[in-house]
Amino acid sequence: MNRTTLSLIAGATALVAVTGLAALTAPGDSGAHTAQAAAELPVERTSLLCPVPSTSDLADTSYTSYTPVTKGAGSGGKGELRSAAEESADGSGDSGTSGGKKDANKDGKGGDKKSGKSGSKDKVVKPVLTPKGPGKPVTGDSSGSDTPAFIGTAEGGFAPGWTVQETTEVAAGTGRGLQGVNCTAPDTEFWFPGASTDTGRTDYVHLTNPDDSAAVVDIELYGKDGTIESTVGEGITVAPHSTDPVLLSTLTDEKQTNLTVHVNVRSGRVGAAVQALDDKLGGDWLAASTDPAGSLVLPGIPKDATSVRLIAFTPGDADADLKVRLASPSGRITPAGNETLHVKAGMTSAVDLGAVTRGEAGSLVLTPTDDSVPVVAALRVVRGKGDKQETAFIPATGPVGTRATAADNSGKGSTLSVAAPTRTSRFKVTASAGSGGGTAASKTYTIKAGTTQDIQAPAPSGLKGTYALTIETLSGGPVYAARTLAATEEGVPGFTVQTLPDDRGTVAVPQADQDLSVLQK
Repeated sequence: MNRTTLSLIAGATALVAVTGLAALTAPGDSGAHTAQAAAELPVERTSLLCPVPSTSDLADTSYTSYTPVTKGAGSGGKGELRSAAEESADGSGDSGTSGGKKDANKDGKGGDKKSGKSGSKDKVVKPVLTPKGPGKPVTGDSSGSDTPAFIGTAEGGFAPGWTVQETTEVAAGTGRGLQGVNCTAPDTEFWFPGASTDTGRTDYVHLTNPDDSAAVVDIELYGKDGTIESTVGEGITVAPHSTDPVLLSTLTDEKQTNLTVHVNVRSGRVGAAVQALDDKLGGDWLAASTDPAGSLVLPGIPKDATSVRLIAFTPGDADADLKVRLASPSGRITPAGNETLHVKAGMTSAVDLGAVTRGEAGSLVLTPTDDSVPVVAALRVVRGKGDKQETAFIPATGPVGTRATAADNSGKGSTLSVAAPTRTSRFKVTASAGSGGGTAASKTYTIKAGTTQDIQAPAPSGLKGTYALTIETLSGGPVYAARTLAATEEGVPGFTVQTLPDDRGTVAVPQADQDLSVLQK
């Protein structure tokens, strides 16, 4: 997967900005010209896509937008999160749902009761939120089953590191509990190990197209025995400015406990996320795994997890043999009986690790036993017991890098977990002002190599509303992070986990010491 928060337009804009604004030195008498080091400049345009949150009438959804303050970004620009239906009101698309090629389960009334589609063009939804400026969280709310997908754009000072969190509470029924997802940038490829078509599971792949032209998408499924042959997932057309929730059970009749879903975009680009709903274990969003790699980190397993399942897949032609290690607060631990995992080429492998964290913070670290073979992976995590269990997912993720942000935090309901799998690392965490008021606060931490810590993150003084946590790497090795939101309702421990990869709020653009004005003529 080629994750980036820059669209082609954004890249071109950044290059134009450098050409027009960077200080250029005239050539010397010798005629020699030496290129300077690449400059890290703030991105100037970002797109984010939020899927349809729920088809339940009992769903209450909140959206939180936050842009961290970025040096050199300026204060101008704007941001907005609008429904796909409103984006297409000019006739460039339908009303926020796909008129695509593969419309299974139609009810004959212009809607799709099972997939959450709606054919109505009468209802125009206003922006759910409009960011006020960098450093200031903004929230918006929606209720019921008719909340649409949202298409977000941010420009100028609103763009670098822009983060939007979608959090939904479902009081009862399939998928009841707390569901959360970071709205994602459009892309052309996604891997989702951890999906299922098993009895009791209802999983959708949500595809959202932000552009003015249709996108064509293939959905491929891989089970324990390899490719699941199906033509139903080929050539799905997602109309402009629309969303298409595709029910996995309409793509195959096979009951698979553990599936890997591959979303490959033939033309255009989409945002993609899997909504995994369970009749007994609640549900949550499964975000895409990071790009296939030989070594992976899955951070932020809750310390009170009662069940942890690892699902892995290798897309290549060679089998992968992985060392499985838990980075705990005291160092790396080998899970008893699960020292290694063999992943056959093109087949989904899974192993149940039980209550692997045993009351302590933990992150799973996967490394090759010998030759490095690219894999993707995710964890299914369960908290609670009996009929009071809830599920969340943790995909393999990239490091925090320069900076990453988690929005929609509140006092006791948020836990920030940080891992340093290879080297001791130093990092800073900043709590923004609250959405309703308060003063930002920062704190610096050091974490030892091979460990995971649930840190006591700072909170804004005089907090009103929700706030954002921004983590920045200062020195040492890479750090990996995840944020858990928890909310217990009627004894059920609802929770959701979001990983925090680099926000890619800046882009490297080569500088020059030559006057390039001639190139503009």
